[in-house]
Amino acid sequence: MNYFLLAETEFFRRINEAGDCNMETAYTAFATQVIELCSGNVDTNRTIIALAYIEIELQHHPVRNLPEEKREVAAYISKALSFVRKMQKFLAAPQVPPLIPIRTSSDNTTENPASPLQWTGNAIDLVELIYGINEMGCINNGNMPLKQLAPLLYKIFGVESKDCYRFYIDIKRRKNESRTYFLDRMQEKLNERMLRDEEMERIRR
Repeated sequence: MNYFLLAETEFFRRINEAGDCNMETAYTAFATQVIELCSGNVDTNRTIIALAYIEIELQHHPVRNLPEEKREVAAYISKALSFVRKMQKFLAAPQVPPLIPIRTSSDNTTENPASPLQWTGNAIDLVELIYGINEMGCINNGNMPLKQLAPLLYKIFGVESKDCYRFYIDIKRRKNESRTYFLDRMQEKLNERMLRDEEMERIRR
């Protein structure tokens, strides 16, 4: 793999020349190449090295210190740097495998029918939900251990049992102030729905 391929792009040629023409087109092509590098390369370590190199090149590029008339070029460098850093965070985040639906054979369809519910979100989101329910103590007055509760909820949602604790460790490693991404989005969306419903009720009056 060429670790310096991102520095060989048309975008980099233009900022090296401090040119102003077609910067948007060149920037878009650069961002597309970054996306393809992150999503299509099986060697993650080599991709991380390539991104680290281009991050340093962008961060310390002399065009960022040019006079006011070159401010547009400097702005595109800042955009490219921000995008590269976002993609670095994407690569660093744990990649969640898709959930595997429970499949029942024709021999045991009557005894163990497939769940009418099917979880279609990420596995780690379901683990957030399971741990949240467990902490709220709202199943059997909180007397059901997590190791019993988790398999039951997996079955209800029609997926094979997973190692909840492994996903829980990934959740604990999150660096944001709130580590419960899924539960936070659920709360936000529910509040937004109630606001929309209230607005519709006011309109109907």
